[in-house]
Amino acid sequence: MMNARHANTRRDAVLHSAAELMARLRAVVLAIAVATLLVSTSTAQRKPRARDLGIPFDGAPGPLNAITDVAGVEVGFTTLISGDGPLKVGVGPVRTGVTAILPRGRASKDQVFAGWFSLNGNGEMTGTTWIEEAGFLEGPVLITNTHSVGVVRDAAIKWSFDHGTMAQAWSLPVVAETWDGSLNDINGFHVKPEHVFAALDGARSGPVAEGNVGGGTAMRCYGFKCGTGTASRTIDARAGGYTVGVLVQANHGTRDLLRIAGVPVGREMPPPSSPPADARLTPRVPSSPLEREAVAERAADDADVRDAIGELGSIIIVVATDAPLLPHQLKRLARRASLGLARTGSVSSNGSGDIFIAFSTANAGAAAAPDAATVSMLSNARIGAVFEATVQATEEAIVNALVAAETMIGIDGRRAEAISHDGLREVLRKYNRLTR
Repeated sequence: MMNARHANTRRDAVLHSAAELMARLRAVVLAIAVATLLVSTSTAQRKPRARDLGIPFDGAPGPLNAITDVAGVEVGFTTLISGDGPLKVGVGPVRTGVTAILPRGRASKDQVFAGWFSLNGNGEMTGTTWIEEAGFLEGPVLITNTHSVGVVRDAAIKWSFDHGTMAQAWSLPVVAETWDGSLNDINGFHVKPEHVFAALDGARSGPVAEGNVGGGTAMRCYGFKCGTGTASRTIDARAGGYTVGVLVQANHGTRDLLRIAGVPVGREMPPPSSPPADARLTPRVPSSPLEREAVAERAADDADVRDAIGELGSIIIVVATDAPLLPHQLKRLARRASLGLARTGSVSSNGSGDIFIAFSTANAGAAAAPDAATVSMLSNARIGAVFEATVQATEEAIVNALVAAETMIGIDGRRAEAISHDGLREVLRKYNRLTR
C-alpha cells in the first residue's frame, strides 16, 4: 500500500513538473511573440518596399502607405517561429501567427458598416453571415492559418468579453485564413488563445510590418515567399479627399502568372529547377511507393503542379476607408479588390480561397442608435474614385508583401525563396518600367 502511494506521489510530481515545464515553454513563446509585437511597429518600414525599388504604381499613397492611414485603424501581430528539421506533428517546426485589424482601435465597441465578397470560396471567413444580414462588423478582423480559425475565433470572443467591447450578448467574430502547411506544422495547432490576445493587445496605429509576420509568416505567393502586405491611397479633394487602406495576407498564384507593373515577371524569373512544361501538363504515373512519396513531396513544394492549372492557395484582402459608404456600397468596394488582385496576375483558380472584406469608419454610432440613425452616404456619382483607389492599393499591397518577405526554411527543410530585389529590378528595367 505504501509503495503504491509512493508511486502515485512520484507520478503526480512528474505530471506537475511536466505541466510546469509546458507552462514555462508557453510563456517563453508568448514572450517572443510579444517582443515581435513591440518591435514590429518601430522596424516596420526599415526594409525596402516596392516603391523603394523603383516599381511604378498609379495613385497617391497616404503618409504611411498602409491600412493605418485610415484614421482609427490599428493593426497587431503575433509571429510564431521555432524549430527546424523534420516535421514532428505537435512539435514543429512552427512558422505561423495571427494578424489583427481593429477598425476603430482596441478601446472601441462601436461597430462599422461592412460588406464582404468571395471571388472563389475555397477558404473561410467566419462572421460574414451576420455582416450580410445586418451590414455591421462587430470587433476586429483576424487572419491566421487554416487550421487555427477555431481557436482564434474563440479567443476573439473571450478578448471582446473581457474588454467589454461586445455589442451583443453573443459574438460573431470575423476570422479568415490561408494555408501555411508547406512550411508550418499546421496540424500541430500551435496558435493558442494567448497569441490571439497578444496580437489584439499589441495592435497600434502607425507603420505596419510586412512579409513574414503574423498570419502571413509562412505564406507564399506566385512561387516566392510572400505573406503580409499593405498600402493606401488618398483621393483628390475634389472627389471627397477620402483615404482607402488595404491589408493582404497573400498565399496564392504560381510563378508564371506573376505580373508587376504590367511586366510578366514570373516568366522572366523562372524557378531554378522547374520541370519541363510537358511534364507539368501530363505527369508520368509513379511506379513505386518511394517514387510516389517523392512526387507527392515535390507536389507539396512546387506551386506549379498544385491543381488543374497549377494554383492552390488563397488570399485574404481587408479594405478600410473613411468614405461614408453603406453596406451595399462596401460590398461593391470589396468586389473591386478582385481587380487589384488580377493586376498582379491571379486567375483565382478552383483551389484558391480569395475572400475580401471592406469596412468604413464613417458614420460613428450608427449601430448604437436606439431608434432611427441619421447616416451619411457617398453619392454613386462620386464612388468611382473610391473604387479606383481600392484597385490601386490592393495591387501595391500584394507587391509589398512579395518585396518584404524573406527566404524561409520550414518543415522537412522545405525552402521558400524570397524574390530577388536586384533580379526584379533587372526585369523591370528590361521593359522600361522602373521609376529610377
